[in-house]
Amino acid sequence: MGAGKTTAIRAISDIEPIVTDVANHDTSVAKERTTVGLDYGMLSLDNGDRIRLFGTPGQARFDFLWQILVRKALGLVILTDNSRPDPLADLAMFLDGFALQLESVPCVIGVGRLDSHPQPTLEHYADLLEARGQVFPLLPVDVRRRDDVVLLVDTLLGQIEAGMQLDLP
Repeated sequence: MGAGKTTAIRAISDIEPIVTDVANHDTSVAKERTTVGLDYGMLSLDNGDRIRLFGTPGQARFDFLWQILVRKALGLVILTDNSRPDPLADLAMFLDGFALQLESVPCVIGVGRLDSHPQPTLEHYADLLEARGQVFPLLPVDVRRRDDVVLLVDTLLGQIEAGMQLDLP
C-alpha cells in the first residue's frame, strides 16, 4: 500500500486511467486515498501494440484480486516503497503471493523512495532474492516520472520477448 501503483499507471497511460480509490481509513499509512479494486490504463507501443495495465491493492487482504489478474498476465511489475517500516518483508509477501506464477511469468521489481530512504539498499533486495533462489530485474523508480515507469515496462517486455524466443522451434 502506498508504493505508487495508481501513480505509475497515470504516468504512462495513454488513456485517462480508471481508478478505484476511496478514502483511506488505515491510520498506519499516511495517505488520503487507497485502491480497493483495480486501476486500469493502457500504453501504446511504437509498433502499434497496446499494453493493458492493471494495478491492484497492495494489502494482503486483497490477494484474491492478485490471483484473478495474474491468470492471463504476460508479465508482472512489483512496486515496493522503501519508506515503509519493513520493505523487504513487503516484497517477500508479494513474492509469496505470486510464487506459483513467478515460476513462469516474467517479473521486474521497482523500488521507490530510495532517494529519501536509502536503507535498505538495492543490494539488500538482491540478497533477499538470492536467498529465495529468485532472479528478477531490480530497479530504482520514481513512479511520478514517466521515464522511470517506462523503463520498468521496457525491462519486462525484454523478458517477455526473450521468453518467446526460447519457445521457438
